[in-house]
Amino acid sequence: MSSDPTKRFSNRVNDYVKYRPGYPSEVISTLQQECNLSANAVVADIGSGTGIFTALLLQQGYQVYAVEPNNDMQQAAVQHLGHHENFKPVSGTAAATTLNNKSVDLVVCAQAFHWFSNNETRTEFNRILVKDGYVALIWNNRLTNADDFATEYDALLKMDSIDYNKVNHQNISDIDFKLFFRDGIYKEITFPNLQVFDEDGLIGRAFSSSYVPAKDTAEGKAFLKLLQQLFEKYNKNGKVNFHYQTEIYLGRV
Repeated sequence: MSSDPTKRFSNRVNDYVKYRPGYPSEVISTLQQECNLSANAVVADIGSGTGIFTALLLQQGYQVYAVEPNNDMQQAAVQHLGHHENFKPVSGTAAATTLNNKSVDLVVCAQAFHWFSNNETRTEFNRILVKDGYVALIWNNRLTNADDFATEYDALLKMDSIDYNKVNHQNISDIDFKLFFRDGIYKEITFPNLQVFDEDGLIGRAFSSSYVPAKDTAEGKAFLKLLQQLFEKYNKNGKVNFHYQTEIYLGRV
């Protein structure tokens, strides 16, 4: 596996598109209210990936700069969203977006900020945002103790994945947010979220994660067997649930 975070998902794009969770509708309405977004707002989706969150913004009629360094993921977004005239794919990074000064009303980072939490990112966001524009850091936080299945699935990741403990976004904490947001001030807003999977869905969801061994490796095949055993143990009527808390960290930089 590449140690470069911009390349980690290149061999997982199809599973990512099909099996990653979406976001509750309340997330968009919250951003509209909290950030006073006008109907013609310009948004930069940084680390936009395959465009899961970008699509929600486009549905509201916003112009969206989808900034993504991974070409494979960006091409998946282009294939899905390229028909939107307000969709602007950009090859760039969080620290070098290539966007113009003071050109966006809102920056969003959905399931991405833990890959680029640093001073260079803060400086870049401040450069591209209009005066007093907001940054929204958003995650679907999988609840690891929601039930026995969730507990054992998390234990499987800790034991048999590659670097789950190292790259887990839950390593981002209050101190990171206080250092990132202006004057250490930010608002946290949460909503429940849920995915329901059959066996194929669970396998796809697991292998969409960059810390799970690739399917075609010996480690990946061993992981798959353990995952299938977990499904066999816990499925109810052929289904298992992933419970999430969708979290928004909102402030200025």
